[in-house]
Amino acid sequence: MTSIDERLLESKMTQIEQARAWSPRVISKFETLIRGGDEVSVYRANPLAFARDRGVAEPESIDLFLHAARAGLVDMHWDILCPHSGLVLESFGKLRALRSHFVCGLCDIDGQTELDDFIEVSFSVSPQVRRLALHDVDGLSIEDLHWKLKFADSGRLPGGQTRFVDVLRSLVRGMTYLPPGTTTMLPAEIGPGALSGVNVQTQAGFMLPVVDTTASVPMPDTPTIVRIVYDGQRFMPAVSAVPPGRAVFEIDNTGPKRGAVLLTNWPPEIVAMPEKPALEFDPYLSGGMLLTRQTFRKLFRSERVDEEEGLGIRQVTFLFTDLKGSTALYERLGDLNAYALVREHFALLDAVAHRHAGAIVKTIGDAVMAAFSRPVDAVAAALRILQEIDQFNRDHGQPAIILKMGAHSGPSIAVTLNENLDYFGQTVNIAARVQSFADAGEICLTEALYTASGVRELLVGHDVREFVAPLRGVEGNAGVYRVTGRS
Repeated sequence: MTSIDERLLESKMTQIEQARAWSPRVISKFETLIRGGDEVSVYRANPLAFARDRGVAEPESIDLFLHAARAGLVDMHWDILCPHSGLVLESFGKLRALRSHFVCGLCDIDGQTELDDFIEVSFSVSPQVRRLALHDVDGLSIEDLHWKLKFADSGRLPGGQTRFVDVLRSLVRGMTYLPPGTTTMLPAEIGPGALSGVNVQTQAGFMLPVVDTTASVPMPDTPTIVRIVYDGQRFMPAVSAVPPGRAVFEIDNTGPKRGAVLLTNWPPEIVAMPEKPALEFDPYLSGGMLLTRQTFRKLFRSERVDEEEGLGIRQVTFLFTDLKGSTALYERLGDLNAYALVREHFALLDAVAHRHAGAIVKTIGDAVMAAFSRPVDAVAAALRILQEIDQFNRDHGQPAIILKMGAHSGPSIAVTLNENLDYFGQTVNIAARVQSFADAGEICLTEALYTASGVRELLVGHDVREFVAPLRGVEGNAGVYRVTGRS
């Protein structure tokens, strides 16, 4: 029987409903998920899956979950996924807790985390609203710990529909908790290849080749005894290989806390792979996507990236805008009136960025720096800004707001600067430089952005002209595309 605090749920839902105007029935669909969703779907809720399954626009779904997190109806988690197994390596409640390095004990690999590749932002119903078994990690069965809590079932083998979790289940030879101060016996039938063990909560692991030698084959019906010491931080097998056949693993937990072990028998064809293939995941809300959401930046202003590390992003698009003739504008209107007009244009840019899944990162005098997860969204926003500014000027009369814009797409580092989420790196510098090439009412795009998926199709009907220009940090001259009004 599901236990729900009805009064608290009603209060939180009312708060969300009043936060902004929502599409018809979206609130009731969300409440249905909170009330009736299975444990996994409400413990690690995916806003993109919610949008797909319930006919809700993705941007609205993301905003819905963010407002729900702000209201305390759900908790937001930053989950680091192993790209090769889908194992949730670590889960953090705050962005600042994320680290730039990951380790997967199952795959025996480590690497650098990227906000748009390895970090999924998920949402869990608050235990105060609806208590789930998954909220009590220590009370989970060993099966639920692995298959419900720790493994994302959305990872598929490359080029197909086979779920990695289904393959892994067929290779698992045993799993058990390891109480402290005790020796746990775990029988298993071992085949050719290699045998690995991992504690999915700490990523401690070991790997033993399966070697068929007559000297190590036990008497008929007598299993091989494999002794392993676990000290809470690592596994220490007493042997360097195991033979095929029946085995009993005697695991002595000398550490102060309960551990766990998952035994996996990898077949020779997997062991022989020079490198493990990256899985293909169902779409999810990545950390990179979330940092370019205006709603996130407004509702969670206290979120920060660890100031000593920064987090890499494989691709982000920056759009810079600036006012042309701002000095004359201030002289004509006076500082107070001109500033009021400039703030109105800031609000216009903010609204356009939000509609196109982007965010205003900061204003620099009269200039604006905006970030977008997808290149096509940045270009669509820039084109929309030109239209909106034209209408803005018709509504306000003279003097007009005259904008020039530039954009570039590439890798970057998410950082905290002046207590705000910001970006650092060459991609930012190039985007700012490209903006300086634009004239009144123009958008300048780098070749990397112009050739990105969907961009050229978006520019059909516009006057686009290529020229070459020096870009700081780029050897020689680079191609830049100047976009003006419709041809």
